[in-house]
Amino acid sequence: MRGPAVLPRDPRTPELRTRRDRFDDLVLAVVADIEDRWQEHLGLVEYAVEDAPQVPDDWESGTVPLSSLVRGTGTRPTRLVVFRRPIEHRSSSRGELEALVHRVVVEQVAELLGIDPEQVDPRFDDTDD
Repeated sequence: MRGPAVLPRDPRTPELRTRRDRFDDLVLAVVADIEDRWQEHLGLVEYAVEDAPQVPDDWESGTVPLSSLVRGTGTRPTRLVVFRRPIEHRSSSRGELEALVHRVVVEQVAELLGIDPEQVDPRFDDTDD
């Protein structure tokens, strides 16, 4: 079969959401929940999703990062980037994907605030390592 399985109502947009769209929605839901509780402490934070990190040739860690946190300076906001492909690669189900996205965002926000992840979100489970 060639072509879309479902014809879109609007020919300019696909009818079915892509994997990337669903991942973006998941990150947005996690971020919105945390932002509601911590906005006054976080200040200006820019959130982004990228497919994969740009790892330098001399990268020696042996693992691919799941996220990146670059602290803002002056008028530049702090930037928290979640990397979609490495997270999806480590998840075998939707539940695992949701838990890993939650974990990554909570850990980065905790790092930014200088507090324990359990303080950022009491649902954080440190036993998943």
